[in-house]
Amino acid sequence: MLRTKDILDEKDKRLRQISEEVTFPLTKEDKAQMKRMVAYLRDSQIEEKAEKYDLRPGMGMAAIQLGIPKRYITIVNEIDFDEETGKHTFETYIVMNPKIISHSEEMIYVELGEGCLSVNREVEGIVPRYARCTVEGYDMDGHKIRIRAREELSIAFQHEIDHLNGILFIDRIDQKNPFKNQEKYRAI
Repeated sequence: MLRTKDILDEKDKRLRQISEEVTFPLTKEDKAQMKRMVAYLRDSQIEEKAEKYDLRPGMGMAAIQLGIPKRYITIVNEIDFDEETGKHTFETYIVMNPKIISHSEEMIYVELGEGCLSVNREVEGIVPRYARCTVEGYDMDGHKIRIRAREELSIAFQHEIDHLNGILFIDRIDQKNPFKNQEKYRAI
């Protein structure tokens, strides 16, 4: 089971390296790691489990955040919670060699501020992101997939793909003027 302590901190130089393309078939280790990443993200969004296992809530994770310099990401998005049954429903994405192939002109930002499992501090400022994007990559079996993402999901894909290129969200905040051009973008 992955824990928060297994995730590299922003000071770790490995987060700045560009990850290598994944080749198929995947190794057993990579498949197992992807499943652990998904389990961490899912459990981190369920309050009782997050508290029990001391997990920082997260929606996405790139392999490099665990010190694995390979181009794969996982995104887990809670889409429903049934109060009667206590059942959580998640949308799960596991993508190898993801690339953004198209995007909207409209730009958005997270009004409460973007966060990252590797950045353990509050960071002020806006991170301009595309409101919509289309991502191409491969599933775990090596089949080509295409995902059209909007709003939060679009931000998550852009954030995780940045990790694969050695970029942290804090790099996208203007250091001299953290809220620069805020009026040009839509807050979500």
